[in-house]
Amino acid sequence: MTTFWAEAAVIDGVVTPSVRIGAVDGVITAVSSGPVREADRVLPGLVLPGLANGHSHAFHRALRGRTHGDGGTFWTWREQMYAAAARLTPDSYFELASAVFAEMLLAGYTVVGEFHYLHDASVYGTAMDDAVLAAAANAGIRMTLLDTLYLRGGLSGAGGPLPLAPEQQRFSDGSLAGWATRHASISTTPNTRLGAAIHSVRAVDPTLFDDFATLTAGSPVHAHVSEQPAENAQSLAAWGRTPVQLFEPLLGPDFTAVHGTHLSADDVRLLGDSVSTVCFCPTTERDLADGVGPGSTLLAAGAALSLGSDQNAVIDPFEELRGLEMNERLVSGSRGRFTPAQLLTAATADGYRSLGWNGGAIEVGALCDLTAVSTSSVRTAGAAADQLWLAASAGDVTTVVVNGAVVVDGARHPFGDVGARLARTIEEVLP
Repeated sequence: MTTFWAEAAVIDGVVTPSVRIGAVDGVITAVSSGPVREADRVLPGLVLPGLANGHSHAFHRALRGRTHGDGGTFWTWREQMYAAAARLTPDSYFELASAVFAEMLLAGYTVVGEFHYLHDASVYGTAMDDAVLAAAANAGIRMTLLDTLYLRGGLSGAGGPLPLAPEQQRFSDGSLAGWATRHASISTTPNTRLGAAIHSVRAVDPTLFDDFATLTAGSPVHAHVSEQPAENAQSLAAWGRTPVQLFEPLLGPDFTAVHGTHLSADDVRLLGDSVSTVCFCPTTERDLADGVGPGSTLLAAGAALSLGSDQNAVIDPFEELRGLEMNERLVSGSRGRFTPAQLLTAATADGYRSLGWNGGAIEVGALCDLTAVSTSSVRTAGAAADQLWLAASAGDVTTVVVNGAVVVDGARHPFGDVGARLARTIEEVLP
C-alpha cells in the first residue's frame, strides 16, 4: 500500500485536517486521520480530489495569443485553427499534445476529456488517435478519448446541410459506418479509455443519432450543443427543433452537452429530467464571445455541471470554476450563484463521472488522483480553507498524484521545462 498524508484535505466537501490516504493499484483503500508517519508521503497545503478537464481540444493550444488580429472574431480564430490542423502529423501531434497535457498536470488537472476529431483516417488510419492516447500516457495524465463523429461542413442560414470544406476533410470518416470501423480498432493504454462524441447538429445529421446511441451504449458521449445563437436558428430552420431536442435519444447520465450557452426553458427541463451533464468552458466561452450559459438554473433542474478548458486559451481549473460563478454574477447582478462546494464538485466528481471514471473524491473505492494546493502563496495566503479554490490559480499547485503515483512534485513535471517544450512544438505547427 502507498500512503499519503495531507496537512488538510477536502472530504465530502469538508476540509479535514491530518488526513492519511492509502492506495493499492491506484485505488483509494483507506482514509483516516492522525499524525504523519515515517512511511507516509507528505502532501503539503490543501489536498483536493483530482481536478477534471471535461472538454479539451489539445491542438488548439497552439493558437494561444495568436488569434486576436483582424478584430479577433470567431471566424478569424477558426481559420487559424484549420491552419494548425493542416500541419499536424502523428509525430508532431504527439509532441504537441504531450506538452499540453504536461501543462494541464502542472495546473492541477488529473484527467482530461479529449474531444478528438483530427483523425485524418484516410491518410493515417488510427495513427492520429494513437498519438493522442500515447501523449497522455507520456505526460502522465488520465484521459478519456472522446472519439468524434464529424460528417458534414455545417448548416446554411436556412438550415440546409453544407458539404465538408477541403480543410474539414481531415475530421471526417465519411460515414457513421466508417467512424464505427475506425472507433472499434482504437486501442487504449493504461489510464486511458475510449468514449464517443458527436461534433454537433451542424456536423452530423440527427437522423443518425439513434444508430449512434446504439453503437455507443454504456460509453460516455459528448457533443457541442447550442454554443451560439446561429446554431439554434439553423437547427430550428432545418428540423423545427433545438439541438437539445434533437439529441433526446442520447440524453441521460452518460451524455454531456458541451457549452449549452443558449438554452431554452424546455432544453433546461430535458437536460435536468434526464440527469445529463452540461460542461461549461468559461474561459473559452468568453474568448470566443459565445455568451454565458444558465448554470445555476441547470443545476436546480437536476442536471450536473462539469468544467473544461476547450481551446486551451487558458489552462487553469481554478479560473474555470471561478468563471462559472463570476460569469453568472455579471449577467444576473447577484453574487453567490453557487456554493464553494458546488463549484468544487463540478471541477472534480461530476467531471470524472461525465468522463466515465470513478474519481474526483477522496473516499474508499475512488481512484487515487489528488491535487495539492499551496495555502501560503501570495494568492492563497489568508484565504479560508473551504474557499481556497476560489482564491488559487494554477501556479499554486505543488503536487499532483495520478493513479496513486506522484506526477508533479514541487511544481515540477518530469519533462522539466514544459514552457520551452511548448514553444518548440508550437513553432513547428504555426511558425
